[in-house]
Amino acid sequence: MSFLDLDERLFELDKLVEFTASPITDVKDIPEVDVGIVEGAVCNDEQEHVLRTMRRQCKLLIALGDCAITGNIPAIRNRFKLAEVVSRGYVETESSQIGEIPNDPGIPKLLHRVRPIQEIVRVDVHIPGCPPEADAIWHALTELLAGRRPQWNETNMRYD
Repeated sequence: MSFLDLDERLFELDKLVEFTASPITDVKDIPEVDVGIVEGAVCNDEQEHVLRTMRRQCKLLIALGDCAITGNIPAIRNRFKLAEVVSRGYVETESSQIGEIPNDPGIPKLLHRVRPIQEIVRVDVHIPGCPPEADAIWHALTELLAGRRPQWNETNMRYD
């Protein structure tokens, strides 16, 4: 959503880059790209597989937001045993109707720990924020397009 907050700047960006895939396009095969952007922490084996594939396909990988950079809120799960978390989510939760933990091969397997993406793959650029402000995203992308690595300071990164 923060990316979409670029608003009219998306039209300017569209003139400078080719968008090849996004969660909206639901691309199953990740194409080779110059820059890939990943948001969110890695919580299950499917996300880990997609992340590793994306790293292989991207010349430059951006971690977008605090969840991708540190694990942030999803990583609170790490304070508990995985079995307890799964039981609470599927069996003990007041809204649970079946009352048992599903065992379907189509459901991604939860990792024992929620992990930030740089614990799994090399990250080239970090855009912090929860969520990152559109101006910070714009700064990072325009710096990369100009051939520079984005630098963060009090004028282009702030926490209000």
